[in-house]
Amino acid sequence: MRTHFDLIVVGGGIMGTFHAYHAARQNKSVLLLEKDNFPVGATVRNFGQAVPSGLAGRWFHYGRRSLELYQELQAKTDLTVRKNGSVYIASDADEWQLANELYDYYQKIDYPCELLSRESCLEKYPYLQKEYPVGAVFFPGELTVDSPKLMKQFLAYCSEQEGVTYINNATVVECQSSNGKATVRLTNQKTFEASKVLICNGHEFRMLYPELFAQSGLIVSKLQMLQTVAFPELNMKGNILTGLTIRRYESFQQLPSYANLTTPAHYEELKKWGIHVLFKQALDGSVVVGDSHEYAGAQNVDDLGYHINDYINQLIIDEAKRIVSFPVEKMQMSWAGFYSQTSDEIYEHDIDEHIRIITGIGGKGMTSSGGYAEETIARIYS
Repeated sequence: MRTHFDLIVVGGGIMGTFHAYHAARQNKSVLLLEKDNFPVGATVRNFGQAVPSGLAGRWFHYGRRSLELYQELQAKTDLTVRKNGSVYIASDADEWQLANELYDYYQKIDYPCELLSRESCLEKYPYLQKEYPVGAVFFPGELTVDSPKLMKQFLAYCSEQEGVTYINNATVVECQSSNGKATVRLTNQKTFEASKVLICNGHEFRMLYPELFAQSGLIVSKLQMLQTVAFPELNMKGNILTGLTIRRYESFQQLPSYANLTTPAHYEELKKWGIHVLFKQALDGSVVVGDSHEYAGAQNVDDLGYHINDYINQLIIDEAKRIVSFPVEKMQMSWAGFYSQTSDEIYEHDIDEHIRIITGIGGKGMTSSGGYAEETIARIYS
């Protein structure tokens, strides 16, 4: 087996894999190292929604490009990509005002969307509680995926069709530069060399450069998500986002009315736990529902705990029941996910000219990693 590559990527989540993919497309020799048997971090513990409409600034543009990339890949291998759109359902006058402003904003930059009246919402989404919608804004071009299946297929495609050397169960414990190259060492003492190493470590801060991460300002968000039993008669297409999402996502925060937004009393406890309720029906007919957000600094991740808080789950379920009419309380499982984030949009740090750390993308990873990684690789090899 070869031991020298043009690029080594540490971390086989969506961020790392897209960097490996784009480098391989530029005919670079690429080694992708994943510490687990299969990626089990934020990449596979999310909703599986590609929703550029919720992002702001350059991240919207990365997300829009990522939609194209997902669809290009889907034409070559089944990544479970489904183009069923996203809808933000407003439940009060303030949310409806923001939905209208977002519609106006995206009309100006030619990003397809449409406004839906209350009657149109209930006709298009008959599983909504009749009292919930005031109106909605719909984005027909956005995508839904099954994250674990997508990652398995994407990794296989990169390995089999793009020439990426992928090694799982490969924990990197050392990364150093010398003599014009970088060397990584695994727990089994194997070493690999490359002219460039990208470390896409998610919220794993202990294996490499722990002192750096302790001072990085990175924080970790713990989220709770749930999955219902299968509802074979339910036809819930696309990404179903709600009034709480309108109150949370970055794209709405840039709008004129957002500064005057107040929190109704019935949202106060949900806001305390960072809860915004959204839905996505999985391929088996079950529905993924969530989520909450609790935070800790990079050096205090253990404070978040590994447990599931039943009180938080019940808050999510109670709000979900206010929104949809099917028996959403019939749950089969719940889980905790973790992702790292920073106040600076993303954490990019050059150890030296050969080693770069890229993490802290927050909740934008599934939507925008494709476009972001494409730009990063183009810059490295320009």
